[in-house]
Amino acid sequence: MSETLLLALALVCILEGTMPFLFPKQWKEGFLKIASLTEGQIRFVGLVAILIGITLFLF
Repeated sequence: MSETLLLALALVCILEGTMPFLFPKQWKEGFLKIASLTEGQIRFVGLVAILIGITLFLF
């Protein structure tokens, strides 16, 4: 179980690092746009991401 969790965390780190590594300017611009959202909008995006993750996990 812990080995699987560690592998999943490693995959997340790889995927999260790909955009700033390959496209740093576009990633920064996108990050600044996200930072300008309200807290409610950011929470909604987080909720959607959680729901997508749970859905993918179950199937």
